[in-house]
Amino acid sequence: MTLPPLAARHAWHGAINPLHSTVYFSPDYLKELAAFGVDNPTAANLAGRAAAMGPVGPGVVAATFYNYRYDHLARYLPAVWDSVSPEEVIAARYRAADSTLRRLLGDDTVESPELAEAAELAIRATEGCSRHARTLYAAHADLPVPEQPHLRLWHAATLLREHRGDGHLAALLIVGLDPVEALVSHGATGKGMTSKWLKATRGWEQADLDAATERLRERGVLDAAGELTEEGKALRERLETETDRLDAAPYEHLGAAGLARLAELGGGFVLKAVAAGAFPADLRGKG
Repeated sequence: MTLPPLAARHAWHGAINPLHSTVYFSPDYLKELAAFGVDNPTAANLAGRAAAMGPVGPGVVAATFYNYRYDHLARYLPAVWDSVSPEEVIAARYRAADSTLRRLLGDDTVESPELAEAAELAIRATEGCSRHARTLYAAHADLPVPEQPHLRLWHAATLLREHRGDGHLAALLIVGLDPVEALVSHGATGKGMTSKWLKATRGWEQADLDAATERLRERGVLDAAGELTEEGKALRERLETETDRLDAAPYEHLGAAGLARLAELGGGFVLKAVAAGAFPADLRGKG
């Protein structure tokens, strides 16, 4: 059955990616890594997402994460692996996912049949994913699938998140947006991270953001006020359309009815998590 237009994109943005991302902002995860002597939030974040690839250095992470400044990565990698092994990070991440989801959603929701249903729908979607040319997805796909429904759901959301992300990097190269231009143009949509968070998490300085803004103005992507022009809006839509095309397989495998149900259930969980304070209030928006 053909999927409704943009159904997979909306499900990913509204239900899948935010559910996965709760752990990035969780004090539970930082507490887990602090037990190994890793108390820097940036080091902990980088280790968590990279661990499935092994004790990698800044080059591999710059390639697979795309929008981080290389010398920023080099401050923490590979040094973080002297304190904690990738296997220990992976285990800590799942413990943090357990405690975070229980705290944000409540035990009743975590143990509900609706969450178990969402987990199996998400796992079924991952059966349509492909490892080839998808480094982060492939690394996480080699990890065992947890038994507990809420961790199965979080694991599946992670796989779907990285599968789309790997394809998105290919699309960024196709439309010609470098790492900083990608961040700045996304910020101009009002859906990206604010400059405060870009500098804190991605390592870019204001001069980098300003230079990227000027390049985008010269290309006609941004206007003098830093807003997207019509050409800029069209470019961002081409980017998302190409990403949709590269990420269609898991949702076509799941089918329209399954995708709609996953979006309904997952979206409800995300709204509950947001209401419980899962994300900083100033994380997204222009500025």
